[in-house]
Amino acid sequence: HIFFGAYPNIHNLFKELGIEDRLQWAPHRMTFAMQEFPGEFTTFDFPDGIPAPFNMAVAILANTRMLTLEEKIKMVPALLPMLIEGQSFIDAQDEKSVLEFMREYSMPERINEEIFIAMGKALDFIDPDKLSMSVILTAMNRFINEADGSQTAFLDGNPPDRFCEPIKEWVESKGGEVVCSSPVIDIQLDENDSTITGLKLANGTTISADYYVSAVPVDVFKRLIPTQWSTLPYFRQLDELKGIPVMNIQLWFDRKLNSIDGLCFSRSPLLSVYADMSNNCREYADDERSMLALVFAPCSLEAGSPINWIAKSDSEIVDATMEELERLFPMEIGQNVPTESRANLVKSSVVRTPRSVYAATPGRNKYRPSQQSPIENFIMAGDYASQKYLGSMEGAVLSGKLAAEVICDKTMGRTNKNGLKEVHSSVQAAELNERVPVGIAGRSPISFGGGQQGSFDNP
Repeated sequence: HIFFGAYPNIHNLFKELGIEDRLQWAPHRMTFAMQEFPGEFTTFDFPDGIPAPFNMAVAILANTRMLTLEEKIKMVPALLPMLIEGQSFIDAQDEKSVLEFMREYSMPERINEEIFIAMGKALDFIDPDKLSMSVILTAMNRFINEADGSQTAFLDGNPPDRFCEPIKEWVESKGGEVVCSSPVIDIQLDENDSTITGLKLANGTTISADYYVSAVPVDVFKRLIPTQWSTLPYFRQLDELKGIPVMNIQLWFDRKLNSIDGLCFSRSPLLSVYADMSNNCREYADDERSMLALVFAPCSLEAGSPINWIAKSDSEIVDATMEELERLFPMEIGQNVPTESRANLVKSSVVRTPRSVYAATPGRNKYRPSQQSPIENFIMAGDYASQKYLGSMEGAVLSGKLAAEVICDKTMGRTNKNGLKEVHSSVQAAELNERVPVGIAGRSPISFGGGQQGSFDNP
């Protein structure tokens, strides 16, 4: 997981938990592999002491290997409205794909090839022809307006121990309880007003509360929507949101690679971003051997890949990844490298997430629900609920804070400032028939929107 400087809500959470020192900040630069020059990289270096947006301007102008000066100048007319109008302009571009936006503003195709393909695969795991321009603009707006917005940090160890456990301990210290391995199997409702009366868990117990908040992935929540709620447009609009597949690959080598200290955009047809965790994470620190963590995207037909990689065997996926790495590390990886200097794969891991963050294809924002719902004691959270950071860890945390505000306002008898978002007319006008909840199938991590490592031939 990557933590950006432009994640204020995440940083506040780390501060509240007292674990700010667990973020390992990389040098402030954006590193791209050079497609035309295998084994070479170029960087956009953000100078210290220069405020935003001027530090980004210096970084862009100082790099001469990816875009020409003419191409950089031709980006300005498209990005200037974002700087002047802000979020309203960004929201208005949600109906357009990245390519449609580029053509509207006569941006050179090379900007897509050099920059936007890499950004799209990193931000939402899909290619620019399928990605809403609002995603790119949201990221760029934060990077441009915050001096350290694009700087990246890595957690100093595995997320369950170093991030999730402190959250659990904080909840328990306040008298709360975290129940694991016993998912909700039924949302029980009052027959008259459709409010929730209880949540039935797989362990046989029923939980009753004043308010109920859902923060599960959208694909999971849709399987739990009670029949009484299924004809309400607020819940039916979720049909328009669907998680995007992605895979994460971990590769251990028998020697140290000449890798970059920080996140690298691979600009590969198969790989999105990667990092050498032996350089960036204390838990995996090693001066003698490298461990690469990579994002394999797009990995399915619906995400834009010509091959449905997520259905392939682990060995096929690892082989394809290694072939791509031969281009990135031609002097260290591959059969053409002399045996005495070749980095050999020792161990590998493939983690599939068939439904990760919601696919931010054009026009999805109008279907994202508000945190306040038409059900008096039910509040929606999750990164797919309405908030400006889209599908991300930062978006999930902000959505949770907005959900907490709804609860506070209800408790104090106040009107929530965001209120109940109007459902789009296309949903309002549709004939909505009752549906019976299909429930959660299985008990694997994938069943609940997580990633899972399967059995495979591990070299």
